[in-house]
Amino acid sequence: MRIDTDNLLESILENLSKMSHVKTEDIPNIELYMDQVTTFMDKELRGTARNPEEDKVLTKTMINNYAKNKLLPAPNKKKYSKDHILMLTFIYYFKGFLSISDIQSILDPLSERYFGKTEGKNLEEIYNQVFRMEKQQMEAIKEDIQQKFELAKKNAEGEKEEDAAFMELFSFIALLSFDVYIKKMLIEKMIDDFQEKKEEK
Repeated sequence: MRIDTDNLLESILENLSKMSHVKTEDIPNIELYMDQVTTFMDKELRGTARNPEEDKVLTKTMINNYAKNKLLPAPNKKKYSKDHILMLTFIYYFKGFLSISDIQSILDPLSERYFGKTEGKNLEEIYNQVFRMEKQQMEAIKEDIQQKFELAKKNAEGEKEEDAAFMELFSFIALLSFDVYIKKMLIEKMIDDFQEKKEEK
């Protein structure tokens, strides 16, 4: 069976163009109960799930565990604020490749300094700054994926026809995986260094 890697790349790039994050202006300015939070997050992030028809973006159990483990500040009388939604969004993206303890290491200072703050720089402002950077990087990410794809195609040249498509796909996955592996190592190293300096203080 031939694997259509050209269509695969086209599909990936098309999905990247459609990718969107939770926009602060879409978050209700009133506090929400748990059911309202899970419904909102599901609606906003459904498109990022691997199996959108089956996967739950966030469950009540997940949110309760985040609060219990102090990854997420406790709700106010069972109600969640806009800042809770922002923190949950960060957690949602980080949990795909970082451990809970690593996420806690980088979100604790954010929460301590900016959660619930009404004067000066606040969590919403930081959130918007971060996602503006992500948007600016999207074209560079697409270009990097395209280059890796071309390199994978070149690596499969000379293979028998029935093997070439698989080798192309495998090489592409290996290149992308190596990129993720290196970046994950870098992130973990930065978190370890940050924690070490924090403990020294």
